[in-house]
Amino acid sequence: MAEAMNSSEKKDESSEEKGGELLFCGATAWDIIGKRKGAMEGNLVSPTRLRPLVGVNIRFVATGCASFHCVALDVEGRCYTWGRNEKGQLGHGDMIQRDRPTVVSGLSKHKIVKAAAGRNHTVVVSDDGQSLGFGWNKYGQLGLGSAKNGFVSVEVESTPLPCVVSDEVTNVACGADFTVWLSSTEGASILTAGLPQYGQLGHGTDNEFNMKDSSVRLAYEAQPRPKAIASLAGETIVKVACGTNHTVAVDKNGYVYTWGFGGYGRLGHREQKDEWAPRRIDVFQRNNVLPPNAILSAGSANSACTAGGGQLYMWGKIKNNGDDWMYPKPMMDLSGWNLRWMDSGSMHHFVGADSSCISWGHAQYGELGYGPNGQKSSAAPKKVDMLEGMHVMGVACGFCHSMVIVDRTDIADRLEQLEVYDGKGSLEESVEEVKEETLAPKQQAVTKRGASKKRKASKASSDSEQDSDEDNSDKEKEVQGSDADSDYSEDGEEANGKKQSARGRGRGRGARGRGGRTSNGKAPPVKTGGRRGRPRKS
Repeated sequence: MAEAMNSSEKKDESSEEKGGELLFCGATAWDIIGKRKGAMEGNLVSPTRLRPLVGVNIRFVATGCASFHCVALDVEGRCYTWGRNEKGQLGHGDMIQRDRPTVVSGLSKHKIVKAAAGRNHTVVVSDDGQSLGFGWNKYGQLGLGSAKNGFVSVEVESTPLPCVVSDEVTNVACGADFTVWLSSTEGASILTAGLPQYGQLGHGTDNEFNMKDSSVRLAYEAQPRPKAIASLAGETIVKVACGTNHTVAVDKNGYVYTWGFGGYGRLGHREQKDEWAPRRIDVFQRNNVLPPNAILSAGSANSACTAGGGQLYMWGKIKNNGDDWMYPKPMMDLSGWNLRWMDSGSMHHFVGADSSCISWGHAQYGELGYGPNGQKSSAAPKKVDMLEGMHVMGVACGFCHSMVIVDRTDIADRLEQLEVYDGKGSLEESVEEVKEETLAPKQQAVTKRGASKKRKASKASSDSEQDSDEDNSDKEKEVQGSDADSDYSEDGEEANGKKQSARGRGRGRGARGRGGRTSNGKAPPVKTGGRRGRPRKS
């Protein structure tokens, strides 16, 4: 059995070296997604090739459940990024959005083999064990090691800079505003940095303090220097995944640990309280420990892994309605499948199994890849018909998009039939078009209202622009809730801690996070088009 596992691991490694074709589905309106509710233009509802990466051998893809940008690595070690870039998270030295995958020139001297993406930051790992980060660094999530009075002095780093970790990094994962590194250093196999607000760093504290002695406004001291988790010093952590504000890790013995924000039962401990230090999940013990080739995944409010016999277990907020899964339960729909890859987005999941690709969850922008005539969402796992018979070599799920790497062997003609996305024009052009469209009605309104109201309107618009920039993450959460026709707005999981000042400590205990209800108290409408039940093997 061990030999079979080793051979499968070797097979995966060789397939990674080989690389394949990257396919993308979901939203491409990077500048407005998550900020504005309603229909969006430019959604790719079927798996689509991206023009700059056609024929390029991609070996690894990364994005995050709170991310609006993407990272792809080819077999030569080049790093491509595209998507939203308001905080320099693409690493190109500017804050200009990219609709097409673009090589990060600042990483040209390194062969990049691993990458991870947070809400507004990116961290990569080179083949010689170095780690570099770029993007938003307000909470020290890049691990650059500099802080001033509990806050980071430079908040945006738009070019890659080395993280203050040893040169023995083996893997990396990013939550919304924090980062986790895995290292081969004995006694320090897992290190964390960034926002400690919900205990997601695993150091036994949330680093909470009052902004001023006389103020009730709370803040959370940033941790800019990667720090080994003391309680796991005796264990060797081999796998890790991060949700928006929680972490899941597996040690070499197959035990599973979770910590961070506890809402909706995403930590799997049969309760909703936050955990400030790693806590072992009791389900995965004795005869049900995780095998070496297990897969691990964390969505914004749920977690998943494969355990004994390859059975997939999930816990947390699984559906928009119905009860949350407070502890790991087997996903019987996928029993018997050989699951090789999995990733979770905001509320959707992608799995590579046997010669099929399976997706499910709540989706609005085509991120499940079912095509123009298919359903938008699916409560039960369902095959992506366009990818049937293709060998999946990697998957990654973002806030509202998905990426899949497929082996080109024997399917070149089928790939040729897939659409190719060129990317929209430059962001500056689209901004000018919007200005021209809205200019005429605004001028008419101004002439009617008079000069004083004109001044008020301009002031209000500038204020709203400033607010949207500063509270970007808050808006994303609020709109996510309204977009999903539910209250799935993480109940106070704002990154900047503003909500906590109004509600006190805001720890997510008690009856918080019951979910599935709208503001008027009624259950949300759920679309469940198509057949339910487990996907059949061909």
